[in-house]
Amino acid sequence: MSDLDAFREEARAWLEENCPQEMRDGASGEANVCWGGKRWTFTSDAQKTWLERMAAKGWTVPAWPKEYGGAGLSKEEVKVLKSEMRRIKARSPLESFGIWMLGPALLKFGTHEQKAHFLPPIARGEIRWAQGYSEPNSGSDLASLQCKCEDRGEHWLINGQKIWTSYADEADWIFVLVRTDPSVTKHNGISFILVDMDQEGVSTKPIKLISGKSPFCETFFDDATAPKDYGPGVSAIVGEINRGWDVAKYLLTHEREMIGGGGGGAMGARSPGEIAAGKIGLDDAGRLDDPILRGKIAQADIDGWAFLLTMERMKDEAKAGQGVGAKSSMLKYYGTELNKRRFELMMDGGGSDELEWEGERTNDGELARQWLRTKANSIEGGTSEVMLNIIAKRVLELPGA
Repeated sequence: MSDLDAFREEARAWLEENCPQEMRDGASGEANVCWGGKRWTFTSDAQKTWLERMAAKGWTVPAWPKEYGGAGLSKEEVKVLKSEMRRIKARSPLESFGIWMLGPALLKFGTHEQKAHFLPPIARGEIRWAQGYSEPNSGSDLASLQCKCEDRGEHWLINGQKIWTSYADEADWIFVLVRTDPSVTKHNGISFILVDMDQEGVSTKPIKLISGKSPFCETFFDDATAPKDYGPGVSAIVGEINRGWDVAKYLLTHEREMIGGGGGGAMGARSPGEIAAGKIGLDDAGRLDDPILRGKIAQADIDGWAFLLTMERMKDEAKAGQGVGAKSSMLKYYGTELNKRRFELMMDGGGSDELEWEGERTNDGELARQWLRTKANSIEGGTSEVMLNIIAKRVLELPGA
């Protein structure tokens, strides 16, 4: 038996013994996600137990080093673990911007002291993070940001506004791009700073979307402060002062992969085929009884699998030291467009019933609201138009791009 086969047996046995039955329903969607954080209220004892057990095992962030709350698994072992979780339809124990974005940035740019201080609480789901990047006049042109950060001796003083800060009203901390040197413009003079949101100088205001709900907020910094150090050697600044754009670019590749990753479908999420089969029914051969819709769903499934394989290949290339860089724009563009297409098919398959906006039958129009929410996928994290420009210029190296 190979080491990988042995790990599969170990993972399968552990999951069978430790994953609560309530967490094996493959449920996805906002109501079933565990975000963690100081103010998090668990939806059930099973959700709490599942997070605690996975965190103790290091499997909320299985690829992270053990000293920082992970399990130190290889990329092959991580793939095996995910496949075994899919096999029993296990819910994700924890979703987190700390896991998807800040964690990778700290692992690459942070000091040992910063990693030891900030990463284990992320892995345990104790701290919930928000992202402070875009500003009202600095969206796609992010490098023009103006949120000011001044050196006041023992602390940094921050003034300005961020927008589209997802879940900022629920977050405990926020990682922010700020301008620490106003004498220079664009990509220079920007720093990447970590700020505790539990202070009078930080406030948030939710932004409602066409779906009737929204994770987005405006976040305001009015003489907010961050100490120079949160502990011995634990600087509030990640990377070098005035070189925060290096951290920002690296983090954006992970954000774009995360947003684009929705194109492959969430673990355990209902598929367009399942929804259509329940509404339209099957023919005598056991196929969806609508050949045109059946063909569209089949093509979307094929494209989804191809996209997932492409993501896996790029992750392997990145871990082999080849980097992802501008290729993340390819994943972001295609993944978000594919995700929008997938939800269009869900709405087609569900028929007029899925247009219901309120009521217990449709969980207050959950699918319709998710469908509308996907329209933002091709805007957030860089618009599809900007992604195509990056692909043309940086990946395809087209003349005049």
